[in-house]
Amino acid sequence: MNNLLKRFKNIQLCILVLCLSMLSFFTAVHAQQDSQFAQYMYNTISVNPAYAGSRGSLNILGAYRNQWVGMDGAPKTLNFSVHSPIGLQGVGLGLGFTSDEIGPSSESIITADFSYALYLEETLKLSFGLKGGLSIWDLDPNKLNIYDPNDYSLRQENYKSPIIGLGLYLYTEKWYMGVSSPNILKTDYQDDVQVSTATEKTHVYFIGGYVFTLNPYLKLKPAVLAKGVIGAPLALDVSANALLHDKVTFGLAYRLDAAISALAGFQISDQLMIGYAYDYDTSGIRNYNDGSHEIFLRFELGTRLRAKVNPRFF
Repeated sequence: MNNLLKRFKNIQLCILVLCLSMLSFFTAVHAQQDSQFAQYMYNTISVNPAYAGSRGSLNILGAYRNQWVGMDGAPKTLNFSVHSPIGLQGVGLGLGFTSDEIGPSSESIITADFSYALYLEETLKLSFGLKGGLSIWDLDPNKLNIYDPNDYSLRQENYKSPIIGLGLYLYTEKWYMGVSSPNILKTDYQDDVQVSTATEKTHVYFIGGYVFTLNPYLKLKPAVLAKGVIGAPLALDVSANALLHDKVTFGLAYRLDAAISALAGFQISDQLMIGYAYDYDTSGIRNYNDGSHEIFLRFELGTRLRAKVNPRFF
């Protein structure tokens, strides 16, 4: 009985921590700036280091997003990540690389992730995560139509800055919720005469989802991602994905004041999954682009901790 009470108190404490984090998020942070994937539910480690190793297998994922096709200088984002549990109980490690191009600027991000998970009860885990890395930001004015070639502020620029991120991830086999910041550091990029060129601000993410088993062959997972940073509108994604026969995934997503997305995924084999998403823009620029396209490829292998790939829907 004492053990049950202790576990119940631990669960209450963890849910309270996450709820307070959510409250802090919605009252103190109210904006969006970083790039974002429509299929964020497959690439949680890019925003929350506590996800590292949570699937219990070696997980390799590559994703590419071509946003606002047909518009000059539109964002193009490439992401690659690998993570896995290791021999130490509860420890997960990961590596990540992101390349983000927007107009004349590009950013390359290299990160390493560490997580440690605790069993709160038989099927409930709480994972703590830490992310560290380096951001390399470039500005190429040659990609611009320059009116004044002698403008000092329009010259080739290159900046490097450290990355430190934190995350919490609470999950079972049926549901998950987490709060994180991929980089808690704020960085102002300035040239030699202290003219501000760009600013990297702290982003805060909240994620959550639940898997409903409708019958032996069909599962439904509603999910939400909220992202904010001071100085830009709140980014809120809600989605619903259905999994048929553990092989085919299809669904819809809505990004607040931004886009509606159609999602599809195919489990080619126990190890290999491929997915595609198309975004139809609902904002004022929808008449100037042909939508956004996104693809991802996920490869999983069993480890010493789990001989088979995790069939979990997240």
